[in-house]
Parts: sequence; C-alpha cells; structure tokens
Amino acid sequence: MNTKHFKFSVGLRVILVLASVAFTVTVGLVGRVDGQLNQTPANAEVHVLHIRGPVYMIVGAGGNITASVGPDGVLMVDTGLAQMTDKVLAALRQLQTDVNTNGIGEWKYAAETRSNVPRMRDTNPPPKPIRYIIDTHVHPDHTGGNEKVSAAGRTITGGNVSGDIRNAAEGAAIIAHENVLVRIHFMNGEGVQIIHIPNAHTDGDSLVYFRGSDVIATGDLFVTTSYPIIDIERGGNVQGIIDALNRILDLSIAEFRTEGGTMIVPGHGRLCDSADVAYYRDMVTIIRDRIQEMIKKGMTLDLVKAAKPTRDYDPRYGATTGFWTTDMFIEAVYKSLSARK
Repeated sequence: MNTKHFKFSVGLRVILVLASVAFTVTVGLVGRVDGQLNQTPANAEVHVLHIRGPVYMIVGAGGNITASVGPDGVLMVDTGLAQMTDKVLAALRQLQTDVNTNGIGEWKYAAETRSNVPRMRDTNPPPKPIRYIIDTHVHPDHTGGNEKVSAAGRTITGGNVSGDIRNAAEGAAIIAHENVLVRIHFMNGEGVQIIHIPNAHTDGDSLVYFRGSDVIATGDLFVTTSYPIIDIERGGNVQGIIDALNRILDLSIAEFRTEGGTMIVPGHGRLCDSADVAYYRDMVTIIRDRIQEMIKKGMTLDLVKAAKPTRDYDPRYGATTGFWTTDMFIEAVYKSLSARK
C-alpha cells in the first residue's frame, strides 16, 4: 500500500470527497437493496486520513471506518463491507507499523506507556493487535468485515492489565448497541464513549466519541451523500435522526466561527465539523416541519410527494435512482410522523 495515504493531516474544514464513496451507502435496508450495491469494484482501494491524535478515518471500504491506533492496540468503529476486509486489514497493518516506528518509548500516553516492562523486553516492540470493534448499527456496509477483522485481533479483559481472553473465543471484542448506553473505554490515551441513540437511522445506532482527540464517529446517523437514511422496518424515525444530530452538536465545540474544532466522521462522505452537522440538522428539521403541516391538512403520501417538500434541497441531497431516492426519504418521514400522530 502506498504510504503517502498515511501522511495527511487535518486543518479547518478538511474537504475529503472521494469518488469511491459513491458505492458505499447503506446496503441493508429491507426490501430495497438491489444486488449491485454489494458489488464493490475489483480495483477499489481504501484510503486513510489522519484526523487527530491516534484517530484515523478509513474510506472506500463501504461505510466510513474510524480507527484509534496506538501503543494500546487498535479500536475500530465499524468494519466496512466483507469483500473489502483484506484491504482494510492491510491499511491497519501499515498504520500500526507507522505509529510503532519510534517504539513505545516515544509515546507520552496510553496504558502501555505507564510501565517499563515493554521497554525492558524489546526496544522496538511489535504493534499491538486489534482489540475492539464498535458497530454503530447493523447494516452490512458497516458490519460486513466483523468476522474476519475480529479473528485478526485479540481481546483483553480488565482494561489493559489482564491476560488475553481464551476461554470464550479468540479475536477482538465486538460491541453493539445493547451494551453501550453508558459504556466507556480508555484506549490509546483517551476515553472512548459509546452513546446509544434510539430509533433514528435504526433502533440500534450508536455515536462513538473519542474524547481526547475530539472526534465523533456517527455511523449513518449523519451522512453527507444523501438525505437521511431511515430504516422504518428496523425502528428508524425522522425525529430520532434530528435528536441524534442535536446530540452530536451538543458534544461538539467549534474552534472559530463554527469552523474546525470537533471533527465529525459521517457514515458516508467527507470529514466534517459541527457547521456541516448544523446545516444538515436544519435541513432535516425544515423538511420534517413541512411534511408535518401537510399531514395535518389531511394530505395523502402521494399528494405530499407531488408537493415536493424537499425541492430546494434536492440539488444537494436528492436522487431519483439508486437504493435511496428522494421519494423513499419523503415516504419514510411521512410514515414516521404518521406513526407518532
């Protein structure tokens, strides 16, 4: 892998738009996925962007992947499509090699730097393995690599002080929404908080907040490539999406005039900051309010679609073909609001 992909750094409002993201939108919506969305081009590549501290963004493997890579090992948020796993693992191995080049003695944080044992054992210790995988939600463009990535790692128990777990199963631990409402880990020198967001994109979504690096991985609670993807059949709801976007903004702090500061890794699309999330939140809120008023007037779904409540945002987020069209988004909002009524 070309190591130049690992040399990027991020300033204010980094704009990362990759054509490879076009095929990465969510693959798991019930009854609405045609087979071609799972067909990743044979020559597809993953790309790595250093965000801040030990946190990196991996794109091109399906949904965006966020990884904390350091002397404690690797913590991943989502694993991408199954067919891209080998390339994701290769990218992680390169990252592990790069961050380990100077040896543990150069690190000023993380549990492994609290002890002299690694230095006594080896002046250039091998990289630590993948320890944890956090799934933001269930769709296979975010979880397809779980089995293979987990098998490539090793879980530790009792923080970073106990032995490897060998009596349950080898591999990295996979953490999902049922256990994450108040779950927090300490990894590579910072707290990693997992925040369950109920009934939004699905009924099992999580935000992952890297508190020291000030980076939030959102999964498909926030995307830049389309209108919000609301999986009604799996508990999704437009109000939950708005609540999730507001929660992201509550956690975020801008550096100057809403620019920079907290970095946001969306489920699909470019690296963002809180201004991008605020604009997206406002868009979803406005469309929700428009459709809510139409429902109050007794308009049917067909009449709402004909009224084009998304018209002014369609050039940016709309689609008439593909797995998630504007009509599908309007229908999901309509059903969300009708159910609440």
